Amino acid sequence: MLLHILNRSPATSLVYRQALTAMGPEDRLLLIEDGVQGAMPQLVRHFEELEGRLFALREDLASRGLEGHCDPAVQVVDVDGFVLLTEEADRTVSWY
Repeated sequence: MLLHILNRSPATSLVYRQALTAMGPEDRLLLIEDGVQGAMPQLVRHFEELEGRLFALREDLASRGLEGHCDPAVQVVDVDGFVLLTEEADRTVSWY
């Protein structure tokens, strides 16, 4: 399993499409920095194929005033959860 890390919002960048194309059926996607905007109900549709495999970093949500506004399909993790995701992955891929 690979952990893909995306720091761009699907509202302003199409790099998320490359990430989705590269993902395998067991891979997970973590939204960080501006990427957490993709966890909002109006943008999460871009990631609907990732049911149960989409995560957003709590600290980045909080710094953007978005904490508590995520779509229910998104699993919110803190920095410790980020570390756990990386430990569970065979390797990580960053998308910028």
